[in-house]
Amino acid sequence: MILVNGEVRQNIDVFDRGFQYGDGLFETIEVDNGRPVFLDRHFSRLEHGCRRLKIPCPDLNLLTAEATRLSDSVVRAVLKIIVTRGAGGRGYRQPDSVWPTRVVSLHPFPDYPEVFEREGICARFCLTRLGLNPALAGIKHLNRLEQVMARAEWNDPAIQEGLMLDLDGHVIEGTMTNLFYIRDGRLHTSPVSAAGIAGITRSVIIELADLHRLELAQHYFDTCELLAAEEIFVCNSVIGLWPIIRLANQTFTVGPVTLKISQWLADYKQQWLCRC
Repeated sequence: MILVNGEVRQNIDVFDRGFQYGDGLFETIEVDNGRPVFLDRHFSRLEHGCRRLKIPCPDLNLLTAEATRLSDSVVRAVLKIIVTRGAGGRGYRQPDSVWPTRVVSLHPFPDYPEVFEREGICARFCLTRLGLNPALAGIKHLNRLEQVMARAEWNDPAIQEGLMLDLDGHVIEGTMTNLFYIRDGRLHTSPVSAAGIAGITRSVIIELADLHRLELAQHYFDTCELLAAEEIFVCNSVIGLWPIIRLANQTFTVGPVTLKISQWLADYKQQWLCRC
């Protein structure tokens, strides 16, 4: 089912600025037994993104009702929320009166093998680079051509994710994931202040590392430093956490720190679900 401004339909105005210019934001949310997981965090990021883009944020109570309507009684699915600046005239200038468009839709959960989470995945480095733009970095805006182009670089079913560098050669994230690595017992991840997305699962892992006193370093690193890691994993709101066991002809193990973080994440999600 798809709700466009609360109505069951599948079409939007062709002059909608989300379609014309990618002028909007989106959230992709796991649904577990009728509950959109970490909905509060997704709404917080959506509000932040709306402020950054100066788009009036839809009423969150209304969005909650629509998300609940679609998710209720669904065992497992993916809920997607899109907010655009709405319809406007031709040209980049924002309309004087903004009436945002909101789209809430429900989709089947991806058929990822459970072995990816338990035993890890194979990844590669992408040639497509992430541009540097602090004004847009972190938020989940609708302009995702860099990720589309990067994902088009391979068709090998043995490769589950591609890692993307920025224009300065720093490894930032995957095409659909955030990236962490472990070395000498310390957790590392790249900042997303100039490129990349501030992922929801990324934020949870950072908080859990602090809670469990696992040392965390947020810094820029290159491919050589990443390949010197002892453990590597990627994460997002749908897949959870996937260890990387092969990258650039090097093999890695699903190590003890990754397993510990995976368990922390599972426990935290369960606690969150029990509170709701």
